[in-house]
Order: sequence, then C-alpha cells, then structure tokens
Amino acid sequence: MSRLAVWAQLEAKPGKEKEVEDPLKSAQPLAERESGTLSWYAIKMGPTTYGIFDAFADESSRNARLNGDIAKGLFAKAKDLFSKPPDIAKPEILAVKSGRS
Repeated sequence: MSRLAVWAQLEAKPGKEKEVEDPLKSAQPLAERESGTLSWYAIKMGPTTYGIFDAFADESSRNARLNGDIAKGLFAKAKDLFSKPPDIAKPEILAVKSGRS
C-alpha cells in the first residue's frame, strides 16, 4: 500500500472556473503515464474550489509529480487563474479501503 500522497487545493478566480477545470480534466492521460502514480483524482469541491489528490509508490515518484507537466502547467498560469497560490501538502496515508472494478 502506498503511504505517500500529494493534496493540492486550488481556488479559481471568479469567471476562471472553466479555465481551471479543462486542464484538470485533460491531465488524466498525463497522470496515467506516470508509473509511480498509483492513483490520481481531480476534484471540484465547490463553485470555485478544486483539488488534486495523488498517491505514490515512493518519494521519488511524489517529487516527480510536483516537478512534472501537470504542476508546471498549473503554476505557469497561477496568477491568472487562482485567487491565491495553490495550497500544496504532502500527507502520509494511514489507511486505505480499495474498491473493486
């Protein structure tokens, strides 16, 4: 079981919601290609609040994500898209329940 994760909370500027949502939706294929990324979720939590949650096989995979294409794309547009800087945390997963496909 993975014990390493990344949680990023994003607050879109009013009127910029679609510009935040579209890259999050289109980032799924990038996450799928990362062998060290075990799970990846793009989440909408409210009208302007979004999140990204990832679980990783190891620390090098987690660091690769934080320096990868998805992060670079979001941070390159951060001042235009977000009302405040993204809040990035590196939590440790304590327990997991996995569903069946």
